[in-house]
Amino acid sequence: MPSEESTPEGADDRTDRTRQGSSVPGTSGRSTTSAQPESAAAETDAETDRTSTARPSHPARSAQTGPTPEPFSAVSALPRSMAAPSRDGELRRTFPASAPAASTSSSPVDSPAPFAGTWWGNAWVTALEEGALDPKRLARGRSYAEQGHVDAITVTPGLVLAYVQGSRPRPYRVQVRLRTLDDADWARFLDAAAERPGHIAALLDKELPQSLADCGVPLLPGPRDLDPHCSCPDRGHPCKHAAALCYQTARLLDADPFVLLLLRGRGERELLDALSRLSAARAARATQEQEPAQLPGVRATEVALASRRLPPLPAPLPVPPHPEQPPVYPAAPGGPDPFALDQLATDAAARAHALLTTGRDPVAELTLWQDAVRLAAARPGSGLTATTRALYASLASAADRTPSDLARAVAAWRQGGLEGLTVLEEPWDPPAGRFDRARPLLLAADLPAFRPWRNHLTHPRGHLQLRLGRDGLWYAYESEPGRDDWWPRGTPDLDPVGALTGLGTPTDL
Repeated sequence: MPSEESTPEGADDRTDRTRQGSSVPGTSGRSTTSAQPESAAAETDAETDRTSTARPSHPARSAQTGPTPEPFSAVSALPRSMAAPSRDGELRRTFPASAPAASTSSSPVDSPAPFAGTWWGNAWVTALEEGALDPKRLARGRSYAEQGHVDAITVTPGLVLAYVQGSRPRPYRVQVRLRTLDDADWARFLDAAAERPGHIAALLDKELPQSLADCGVPLLPGPRDLDPHCSCPDRGHPCKHAAALCYQTARLLDADPFVLLLLRGRGERELLDALSRLSAARAARATQEQEPAQLPGVRATEVALASRRLPPLPAPLPVPPHPEQPPVYPAAPGGPDPFALDQLATDAAARAHALLTTGRDPVAELTLWQDAVRLAAARPGSGLTATTRALYASLASAADRTPSDLARAVAAWRQGGLEGLTVLEEPWDPPAGRFDRARPLLLAADLPAFRPWRNHLTHPRGHLQLRLGRDGLWYAYESEPGRDDWWPRGTPDLDPVGALTGLGTPTDL
């Protein structure tokens, strides 16, 4: 195995270019000298690399020594970053690249201070350093990590992925694999964590208790548990790029021990939910096992079930003769329409008064459209003023109708209430009898023969129409001759001739 001295980075870069083709992430193929086939998660990330934004060269490269990289063509553009936080979920977390450290050290052996800040982070570093075959590669990897050469890191169960910038313009794709725990190991871990409440509190505070790590489950890796792979030509174990990713992963573990648990196969939310259920089940079992204390009390038959006489209810208050006028709502810029508020309050008071006096709501069974017609018909006056037009437009929009439809329906409501609106909108086939006798009565009144259609009788000139309602009343309608634009007119009457009274002289009809 060539050492760091016998294979300088410049030589690695020149060797790598001769077989580059598709050996670097972001190109279309695969090199025959790459590491073992990646997992499904790694392949998914590789697809993200080909579709995401290109990663710029790291600023730390300007301070490195070695041959100046040759300019590349459009084919050898920089690989794209594997950072895709939008794809993160319970079993995938992406961490942005860290800024370079304030100071660096020459090697992890000579450094007076440990690389990580927590005992479990340093245990990860110890597993890396004890399993390494070349201390010089570790020194370079640690230097790379401290100088910020490691790009965004993606963590999934059993896998850590990142790009690491070497002396070449194109960074290397690095992954470190770690065996996930099986269901039996996780069951032991959850039992140990739920056994002591302090364990759960420590995990929530992003701490990993030593006693929890020593529960018999191999949470932390051993010297030969880390399995690094890199796209560089160096086959050291690990190469400096993989060592840099391992060092940087130790800092992720410092900040959040759930990263270690995710590497071992379980996400944070899944673990916390499982711990919550397990703690609740243990608490319920503990409560059931306790002997219930004898509480002093009295027999229910003596108090709760004893027969007693309730006092009579107070007499109801007298019903007011009419609903009172609601208060006046002042207008405010940007506030609701005071007239609309007044109309709604007046209508609510009238409905409440009717419910109080009769025991039923007069509009409880109305549809949205029928209620909108009722509210519009309650608007006093017949002309469409600016305020009335605004009211009609608002009510018609709420019922998915036009203001013209609403105006015609209001005329029908004012003519005959809900039955008048039904006559306007619902033709029907009346039985023989009253409808058949209507035409002779009209002829006897010197009126021409009206044309029948369902419950309609239409004047031959097409300007008058009578409609028989289900309530037995005749409703008169008018239209411009030949336009078929019928509007309710007059007052309903039991006599068809009487329903036409007031619409004009017999000669006009």
